[in-house]
Amino acid sequence: MTAPLTKVAWDHPPTAAGYKRMAFRRGAWLVGLTSTFVILSAGLRLHVITRAVFPLSALIVIIVPFLPVVVISYCTRRRVASVLQAYPWRELPCRHVAQRPSLIAVAFAQDFSPALRMFPFPVQLTDREDGGNGTIWFAGDPRFGGVASPVGGHRPVRVVFDTVPGEGWVGGDDGLARRAGLMGRNGKGTRT
Repeated sequence: MTAPLTKVAWDHPPTAAGYKRMAFRRGAWLVGLTSTFVILSAGLRLHVITRAVFPLSALIVIIVPFLPVVVISYCTRRRVASVLQAYPWRELPCRHVAQRPSLIAVAFAQDFSPALRMFPFPVQLTDREDGGNGTIWFAGDPRFGGVASPVGGHRPVRVVFDTVPGEGWVGGDDGLARRAGLMGRNGKGTRT
């Protein structure tokens, strides 16, 4: 399946539906973890839960490191939407980086193939299970990252550079990148 001939990725119906599913999942994770943390903390603080203090304390210790990641992922859902509403899908060759499931190397040009990190959670984007060369859909600015999806646009995920790339890609629309939230006021790409 090739990238649809729409002005922006948001106009592709499976993309809008995929975004809504992603936003719902992130909201459910946020509500679930936050409410569990608050209930357990209040129960321990008020001494309501006396028999299971150790297991519940251990559960709180497990929840605390994940809560900031879930909050960040929930807040960045708007950036995904703004990129999808500003840029069209492009079908590009890519491959998953060996031993790093959260990285994909996208071939924007023959001599420019940077490693992009899926943020915040890695998903299987390419149509190849073995990590070999496959294709993805990409919407965004190759200088700053954007949104990637498996072919079909049904599972959008934010991608950012793993390391700041050197020179290799010129051009692009700075105004559009700023409006989409890919470029900050300082002219550098955003990391979340």
